[in-house]
Amino acid sequence: MILITGGAGYIGSHTNKQLNQKGYSTVILDNLVYGHMSAVKWGSFVLADLSDIEQIRLVFNKFKITSVIHFAAYAYVGESVQQPEKYYFNNVVNTLNLLKVMQEFDVNKIIFSSTCATYGDPVEIPITESHIQNPINPYGKSKLIIENALSDYSKAYNLKYVALRYFNAAGADINAEIGEDHDPETHLIPLVLDAAKGKRESIKIFGTDYDTDDGTAVRDYIHVSDLADAHILALEYLESGGDSDVFNLGNGNGYSVKDVIETARKVTEKDIVAIEEERRPGDPDKLIGSSMKAKKILGWEPKYHQLEIIIKSAWKWHKDNR
Repeated sequence: MILITGGAGYIGSHTNKQLNQKGYSTVILDNLVYGHMSAVKWGSFVLADLSDIEQIRLVFNKFKITSVIHFAAYAYVGESVQQPEKYYFNNVVNTLNLLKVMQEFDVNKIIFSSTCATYGDPVEIPITESHIQNPINPYGKSKLIIENALSDYSKAYNLKYVALRYFNAAGADINAEIGEDHDPETHLIPLVLDAAKGKRESIKIFGTDYDTDDGTAVRDYIHVSDLADAHILALEYLESGGDSDVFNLGNGNGYSVKDVIETARKVTEKDIVAIEEERRPGDPDKLIGSSMKAKKILGWEPKYHQLEIIIKSAWKWHKDNR
């Protein structure tokens, strides 16, 4: 049985669905601080918090866990700057609790939800796994600490791990059973769709003077179902004897803020009002990742890589659920 921590969240719930569709048995551990019970439609559910090591032990006692996919983390960059203690305790200390219990129960395979934020400001585009890791906020630093811990645990305790560094997760389940629902919402695509739905009056474009084709920041968007697929492939890679490793997950294509807004106008057939503002400090011109390593070693092939498909899937879920 696979333990999915944070499985009531955005990427965790999509991974849970796809695992169950493939015949895996899953148990979801989530404290529901940011996750949604409505997203747990498959597998068993346990309301618990990784800060309480006894609660983790209870889960491992009750279920025969064979491997772990670890999503549970706080992930708001701005908040991490304002409240670093919250991020270091939740993302670092709680993960060490999980790793401790895994050792106690002889569970030695984990897929870790990491982030491109561990790279910091890019010095080359596209970003590969060998790019220097120099995170510029506590969120990225907390993820890098765990990547380093996993490497050390792998050498000392024979832990097998895969760390997956995502770029911008986007979109929703193609059948609209689950989708993206953060509170507060900070991601561009759902905010644009909120404007299309009339939930907000406009969308803000922060900066039009970037060194890009249209002057707005360029980001690498990857469909959440493709991310889920990569987690399953990473798990199967470890189950088949693969060595511990790290992989980028992205499209390899960049889309600007204006690209996203124009595509959303086309998909929704709504007049989305965009207001240009000053750029925010710390936002790089471009963030685009290379996923060639994941494609070569894991056999990962994104199916929903076109921006229009990503936004169509998000809109299908968004207009009826969010």
